[in-house]
Amino acid sequence: MYIEYSDEEIKMEKVLTPLDSFVIKFIDILDSLGIRYALISGYVSILFGRSRSSEDVDIIIDRLNKEKFSELWKKLDEDFECIITKDADGAYSVYMSKGYAIRFSEKERFIPNIEMKFPKLELELWVLENAKNVSLNGHRMLISPLELQIPFKLYLGSEKDIEDARHLYRLFKDKLDQIMLQDFTRKLKVNEQFNKYL
Repeated sequence: MYIEYSDEEIKMEKVLTPLDSFVIKFIDILDSLGIRYALISGYVSILFGRSRSSEDVDIIIDRLNKEKFSELWKKLDEDFECIITKDADGAYSVYMSKGYAIRFSEKERFIPNIEMKFPKLELELWVLENAKNVSLNGHRMLISPLELQIPFKLYLGSEKDIEDARHLYRLFKDKLDQIMLQDFTRKLKVNEQFNKYL
């Protein structure tokens, strides 16, 4: 795996996994409709070579109006299906607009799936506005800034999350904005975990 880090983007080359290909297929649809998004949580670590399985990929997208959401639903419906509900109106009014996530898998498959939601918290809006650009074998994707991703994983606190944080920190330690990293570490109150695990 080749990784080149700069302020503008993380450029990487690797053998794509089935999960990578699944994610690329999904976000290509978001890009085609001009929908802003950010990949968050476990997949970010997996993307950068962390060896662990995951059945779902978490993604935040811009809050859409009902018309734009219907456009997205129709486009996704060509290759994907929602495994929460089959009704676009219900997906929007019962789930997404009320702060709940919905899940999409490729048709007739439940795993892996994308867990998609609108931002609810100020921090999630910040992630969308400051998403880090990744070029994976020439495919563009946007991820949560690592300076937040690492403390957030420590905040979640499971063994899997701590190992995710450790993997990202070890890989990018010398490239990270240390001031931003420490700021989020303080805000999420994980200074003790940071010192213990990283």
